[in-house]
Amino acid sequence: MNSFIIEGGHLLSGTITPQGAKNEALQVICATLLTSEAVTINNIPDILDVNNLIQLLRDIGVKVTQHNRHDYTFQADDISLAYLQSDEFVRKCAALRGSVLMIGPLLGRFGKAVVAEPGGDKIGRRRLDTHFLGFKNLGAKFDFNEQRNVYEIHSPRLKGCYMLLDEASVTGTANIIMASVLAKGTTTIYNAACEPYIQQLCRLLQGMGARIEGIGSNLLTIEGSGSLHGTTHRILPDMIEVGSFIGMAAMCGDGIRIKDVSIENLGIIPEAFRRLGIKVKVEGDDLYVPRQSHYQIDSFIDGSIMTLADAPWPGLTPDLLSVLLVVATQARGSVLFHQKMFESRLFFVDKLIDMGAQIILCDPHRAVVVGHDRKKKLRAGRMTSPDIRAGIALLIAAMSANGTSRIDNIAQIDRGYEDIEKRLNALGANIVRQ
Repeated sequence: MNSFIIEGGHLLSGTITPQGAKNEALQVICATLLTSEAVTINNIPDILDVNNLIQLLRDIGVKVTQHNRHDYTFQADDISLAYLQSDEFVRKCAALRGSVLMIGPLLGRFGKAVVAEPGGDKIGRRRLDTHFLGFKNLGAKFDFNEQRNVYEIHSPRLKGCYMLLDEASVTGTANIIMASVLAKGTTTIYNAACEPYIQQLCRLLQGMGARIEGIGSNLLTIEGSGSLHGTTHRILPDMIEVGSFIGMAAMCGDGIRIKDVSIENLGIIPEAFRRLGIKVKVEGDDLYVPRQSHYQIDSFIDGSIMTLADAPWPGLTPDLLSVLLVVATQARGSVLFHQKMFESRLFFVDKLIDMGAQIILCDPHRAVVVGHDRKKKLRAGRMTSPDIRAGIALLIAAMSANGTSRIDNIAQIDRGYEDIEKRLNALGANIVRQ
């Protein structure tokens, strides 16, 4: 198990460029299964979750050509349908959360798929009901294989329909879209997720010949196509990494420029940091975060305590609450964080309390942070990364702390952040991988 050794207290300065978006990459890579023709995808992040998914596609017979570190071509013209039913395939899917996004395209194109309970972050229950209900609406049948503990889904040809999703699930919406583009007739999806990465998936599919209307809204209309063809697509910058870098710049930066962030696709993220008092300047398609000697948390207009809560797009992504919470520990004032979507994502705050942060964990979903106003720095400690986003939050805390910290289980951080220690060391951090 690899670890990071972090010498805190170093000021960071310079320019950093975000990687390609992890969540978009997982979706569009799986979408290449919808055609037998070649699909080229650029700006793919070189991270563990994405690399594991690419290997899984190779295992099922997809021809994968890597042009350079971040650009690939995929051609799914000789898929091993027998391997898709194997115990080895089920085992590999169970270890990789992103594998759930293969179900829609496999069901849409080949009429069958096998579902195992997917792996990933230990952040609470992440149900698949929305996926299953969507597939059922399209006419798929489910059989539970008790011996293998998997669901076998099958349908000779999916049929378009109207459906109202029970929640605006991002992966659920993506899966249903990918299943619908080859279905017979028209599919209407209401209460669809509309994140930029869903929009990007739809644009990729349009480039492959799919007919989709309503992109960017929560009402999508998809006219099924008999087949799709190849195309080329470029992945957006990772908005979660952009937010992580804003947090790092606020806590331990001496002026950091974040390059080419795709401002129009960041939504409320910069404003969420501004509510904590962080100065974030927009300069072209860059963000510049100057040194923050002090930053004061806003209150609501009526004077009540600021609350930051996650919500479906265009609300605040839950993936950044961990970073915002760490940033608040050195602010002036108090703030309530409400993590609505996952019941275990705030449990990492005990590590921050051990480092000297003033945090009250009210329940699994809510925490109050009383900022130190930089009068009392966090102290170094030893901790373990429980998930990707808590891991990067703890790394930010360690970089700002007095002394030398150790973070174990950094494979969780590697799942979402490419060469993170090299890129931060180039800005002046002191992080060693062991």
